[in-house]
Amino acid sequence: MTRVYYKEAVGACVVFDVTRASTFEAVTKWKNDLDSKVQLPDGSPVPVVLLANKSDLPKEGLVNNTSQMDEFCKEKGFAGWYETSAKENINIDEAARFLVTKILEKDKAIRLGEEERENDRLVLDSDEMKAKEKKKNCC
Repeated sequence: MTRVYYKEAVGACVVFDVTRASTFEAVTKWKNDLDSKVQLPDGSPVPVVLLANKSDLPKEGLVNNTSQMDEFCKEKGFAGWYETSAKENINIDEAARFLVTKILEKDKAIRLGEEERENDRLVLDSDEMKAKEKKKNCC
């Protein structure tokens, strides 16, 4: 996708079809594309949730093994994953809530980091410096 689709994104969902293994094979490409084109203000990647859609139908491939899916998500930098069904409305709200929580956590961490950097800056006031110099030279 072109960068304009990602402009100002703060989170994303990557969706694949559990009934078609070929769509899972594209997940890594989509995640890499996303990471290369959009970052948060601190330079970190946006939180991304992987959605294994059509979970109401028979599954193919890795999605049948929860621990392998967990490991895959960890390796590829996904915030987490959910088996979903848009048709049956399974885990849609839960996945969205999870993503929003991750977005808010990232935002809070970035703001705290900015505040820490602000506190680390030394602000010199010329009148204050002159008063300190006078005290230093005195007695």
